[in-house]
Amino acid sequence: MYRKLNPILHSQLRLAVISLLINVKDADFTYIKEKTGATSGNLSVQIDKLSEADYITVNKFFKGKKPKTVCKITKNGIKAFEEYVNNLKNYIGIG
Repeated sequence: MYRKLNPILHSQLRLAVISLLINVKDADFTYIKEKTGATSGNLSVQIDKLSEADYITVNKFFKGKKPKTVCKITKNGIKAFEEYVNNLKNYIGIG
């Protein structure tokens, strides 16, 4: 029986963001944008969706006179990612 894939993580860009954040302590917006190749607008929308789902935290502040946005995966985000990966493995017959 196939398990439902999490619709929040089933988006290519949101999955890329979570995959990136699971491997680092935190990451700033510019780094995530560079690694994913996303536009600023699209990345901003997807980060908001991940934050609303409590999969990441978003800390916005100023460093000098420049705004900075730093994202970090939450425990809920780690759990959701692990479940997503396990469910995906079921689809492709691994595990």
